[in-house]
Amino acid sequence: MYNKDSVQDMQKRVDAFISQFEEGYFSPMSMLARFTEEIGELAREVNHVYGEKPKKSTEEENTIEAELGDLFFVMISFANSQNINLGTAFDQAMTKIETRDKNRWTKKELEE
Repeated sequence: MYNKDSVQDMQKRVDAFISQFEEGYFSPMSMLARFTEEIGELAREVNHVYGEKPKKSTEEENTIEAELGDLFFVMISFANSQNINLGTAFDQAMTKIETRDKNRWTKKELEE
């Protein structure tokens, strides 16, 4: 189980970092562009690891973990700029998914 407070702590940490700069949060359109850019970087890394396109020897070393971290930072920044509590948003999404998809796939058999 996750700790909703830790999500709030992450949001506070991002806010403390961004709030120290006059520019503050980017506009929603810029945030969406950054989010899309980070998803592209994640896709590229996944393609290098699992796809048919290995990295060139001149390309920088990177990881899927690092790209997910960058994506998470941008998502938190976007949520903060819109005053969205990600813990609440996650709970709402999981409730919807757990209800809508509870019988969608084959359940594992319970071990006795």
